[in-house]
Amino acid sequence: MHWMFRNRVLILAGICVVCTGIVVLCREVPSVPFFSTVWRSEQPFQDLLRREGRKTATKPDFVFVGIDQSSLEMPPLTEDELANNRAFQLMKRPYADGWSREIWALFLDRVMGAGARLVMFDMVFNKLREGDQGLREGDQAFRNALDRYRDKVVLAANFSNASQSGGGFAQTVVPHSMFIPPPQMQDDRVGYVTFFADRLDGKIRAVRYTITDLQMAQMPPQPREIPYEALSARGLEKLGRAKDVPRDLQSHLIRFSALDAYDPLPLYQVFDEKFWRQNYGNGSFFKDKIIVVGSSAQIIHDVTDTPLSPDTPGPAMHLFALAAAMDHEFLRNTVVRTDLILVCVFGVLAWALVAYVRRPLLSILLMVIVTALYLTAVRLFYDRSGLLVLTVPVLSNFLISGGFSLGFEYALERIEKLRTRRTLERYVSKNLVKEILENPDSYYHSLLGVRVPATMLFSDLVGFTTLSEKADPEELVRQLNEYLTQMTSVVFKNGGTLDKFIGDAIMCVWGNVKSFGVQEDAKCAARTALGMRRELQKLNDGWRAEGRMGLGMGIGINQGEVIVGNIGSHERMDPTVIGDAVNLASRLEGLTRIYGVDILIGATAAEFVRDEFHLKSVARAQVKGKTAPVDVFTLVGSRNDNVDAELLKWLESYEEGILKFREREFKGAKILFSRFLEFYPDDLLANMYLERALEYEQQPPDEAWNAVEVFKKK
Repeated sequence: MHWMFRNRVLILAGICVVCTGIVVLCREVPSVPFFSTVWRSEQPFQDLLRREGRKTATKPDFVFVGIDQSSLEMPPLTEDELANNRAFQLMKRPYADGWSREIWALFLDRVMGAGARLVMFDMVFNKLREGDQGLREGDQAFRNALDRYRDKVVLAANFSNASQSGGGFAQTVVPHSMFIPPPQMQDDRVGYVTFFADRLDGKIRAVRYTITDLQMAQMPPQPREIPYEALSARGLEKLGRAKDVPRDLQSHLIRFSALDAYDPLPLYQVFDEKFWRQNYGNGSFFKDKIIVVGSSAQIIHDVTDTPLSPDTPGPAMHLFALAAAMDHEFLRNTVVRTDLILVCVFGVLAWALVAYVRRPLLSILLMVIVTALYLTAVRLFYDRSGLLVLTVPVLSNFLISGGFSLGFEYALERIEKLRTRRTLERYVSKNLVKEILENPDSYYHSLLGVRVPATMLFSDLVGFTTLSEKADPEELVRQLNEYLTQMTSVVFKNGGTLDKFIGDAIMCVWGNVKSFGVQEDAKCAARTALGMRRELQKLNDGWRAEGRMGLGMGIGINQGEVIVGNIGSHERMDPTVIGDAVNLASRLEGLTRIYGVDILIGATAAEFVRDEFHLKSVARAQVKGKTAPVDVFTLVGSRNDNVDAELLKWLESYEEGILKFREREFKGAKILFSRFLEFYPDDLLANMYLERALEYEQQPPDEAWNAVEVFKKK
């Protein structure tokens, strides 16, 4: 047995260990091309979970009021609408030139008057408006509104040049002191709106509800530092839910709400009496609402890149952060130790499946099932507990280990099949071995016994028994093996089945294992006979050159119905063919010595091959064991070969002589055979028929004579 078979389980274990080691190592060297994809693909997979998995419940009391394109351009207004609406008068001024802050004072008065619980501005009011007195008065009006609703309003601050974005210490951009007195970041009406993106791909997946200056500089926080609070954290405090704010100074992965959970309402509609009355029920819609105000127009481009979409509205992110904190919808990754254990466990599982199942298709099916179950478990953990279980590296190791192991199994199977094939081919015909290995079910069914049309060829050496008594045994065996090797090569080349060796004789069949068609099977047998003739001539030339004796050969070919099956005893069976057609082929091979030809072919096979081969009539013979005579022919050559044209011409005279001989026209037959022998005086058949024609001319046979030769011996 091959050493790989003996150590199969250990080799499979080694494959899985190597694959697992490579996957684990890839975690430590994330910059290696191709291999690092195993771990880098985990984040996109988790993003897929965020998109397709359970979302944080949409809060019906959250409202996003957006500065959209319609609010920037303002719809057509009548003179009365413009004259009686202070907000519309202010919004007619181009937004790029700066709206008066009085708009926001009017907005606060309107929604607070309707009963809103909280308004958060995703805008940094860090500058005063320059220009006419009206703009300055607008800033004062907004200041007054902020003081008036101080427990229900939060303004935005921002960080620029934060280290998470590639800088050093952050610069804080805060509301102007006219709106919020210093220190602004300590005022509960100010919260930062910065979201810190993932440094690898720039996506925002987490929220920092609190942060310090040192953290933004990528240094550990100090106990005495006063942390800054995010806009969402300030909002929670205003709502009386300060306990829901994570104050561990860490970044928290959040479960997002649906992307369309908080579609923006156009700002101008809040000031339009028609919409206020029809859409918002005279303000009742805003009762107890938590409102975020920010930009929603594409031209302003206040969007963030998140797993949900690269164009997630920035103001909606604050509502996502607020909802996640309220419902404690935070996500967490499995720890590194657990990740490595999972990778190793699935490497072992891949080894066990392939090593002990030992059925490739079943192993593949089980691998698919395990993969599906693991993905289902990952989804359940995500939906129910917010746990992001490591997936891509685990399944990659499982499938890679399993794939390479199955590849090794396939190679091992191919080696075993090739070894088995080569071993069997030393004892069984090549096409029979191929059928056994590739179509075992159909082959084994045929061994039960089926009747099929087939063509048989028997060949035997002439005078080999006498030669074996005189020759050196080793030399004789070597010569015989050379002969049999060349002959079987011709059989296989023509698609025949080597049924058996009978000493120096060969029996081969066409149609028992796989048929090319009845006529083609017969032609293959005829091609084989001519090929054997040529190969023996080459062997004889070589042997005689070496001083060894040449050999003669007889071949018998017949076609007919035979029984294919496993013949033998319980101790030993032999897949072979039996029947009258087989016996006749064997008898024809024996008759070659009587008629002095090397190939004899039965009538049925002769009819199938006549269009491709030149035939010569031999006799009408009744062999032992048969009651009916058969016409027997010999092969002259293939019509594609360069057969002597003169021979073919005079062969017509020979065939005409045979016809006259069988019709009892012995004188005419004598003349035709004599004419043929003038050119081919050594032709044994023509000489035999000439002698008989002369004999029958002198003493005609009785009326029962029908030119049939009856043979009593095999």
